[in-house]
Amino acid sequence: MLVSVFGFQVALPLLVVAWLTFLPARSVVGLAVQIFAAAVFLLALDLTAMWAILVWWLPYVYAVIFVSAVALSLFRKNVTARPKWRSDARDWIGLGVSVIFLVAGCWYLVLALAARVPPPFATFIDVANPFGAGHYIVVQGGSRRLLNEHLRTLDTGVERYAAWRGQSYAIDLVGIGDWGLRARGLQPPDPAAYAIFGARLHAPCTGVVLQARDGHPDFQLPDNDLVNRLGNHLILRCSAADIVLAHMRAGSILVETGDAVQVGQQIGQVGNSGASGEPHLHIHAQKPAAPGAAPISGEPLSLLIGGRYLVRGDRLEGVKW
Repeated sequence: MLVSVFGFQVALPLLVVAWLTFLPARSVVGLAVQIFAAAVFLLALDLTAMWAILVWWLPYVYAVIFVSAVALSLFRKNVTARPKWRSDARDWIGLGVSVIFLVAGCWYLVLALAARVPPPFATFIDVANPFGAGHYIVVQGGSRRLLNEHLRTLDTGVERYAAWRGQSYAIDLVGIGDWGLRARGLQPPDPAAYAIFGARLHAPCTGVVLQARDGHPDFQLPDNDLVNRLGNHLILRCSAADIVLAHMRAGSILVETGDAVQVGQQIGQVGNSGASGEPHLHIHAQKPAAPGAAPISGEPLSLLIGGRYLVRGDRLEGVKW
């Protein structure tokens, strides 16, 4: 995973900027297409990549570098001194590379923008912010699989997904610590090294605890539990919807099945139990599961937190309850 992260979030954007800096087109038309293609490609990368793995503000650094590269390309040789077009092999090859970056950028930019639009005809459930004090960022969220891998469970052609259908519009969040980093290191094995581990969770709605499960361990990375996938978790019945909070810290759950909860009431902490790649909060809304069916097999509902439809890269500030 880290290889792909460095490839797409470090090597690729630096390659695009280096191409613009050291191999600028020699004609006005070629340079205009090259700059536009690089801008669209970098914007698409900004809107699709999971920047929290490195640091959330890295795209802003690339934006500054890009603007500097554009200025250098324009003023190294006065743009008015360039011919409108040159038709030798180097210029055609350069134009072809620009078109490749432009097409790829436009394709992923359209998908990323579409993922920021809530699912059509969705039923929305608006809940309160479940976090106490702190800073958090969405790593999975949106209406397309490009930004939200949970959507794969909508595929009715895969039989085992039926038991997990309710989580199809889920949101996953990690914490942001010092310098905007999510952890002390790139992928430390100790879950306590992650900013979100132990973060307080509060009931996002008023209702009844439909299911409370505790006692599963918080795993060292990269270990996880593929059998008890939710790990320590709560399912809250709030009006006609079930709200699921998963991967909670071992021994942290403060309520029991059947308890009534009020919005804002502290209910536990974030952990790294169950099928969790690293400490994070998984939260989703669903219609109640059918009697006797798997607990999160209900029809998925689109979740709003504090009135916001959250997608990958969105940041959320905790609340001082």
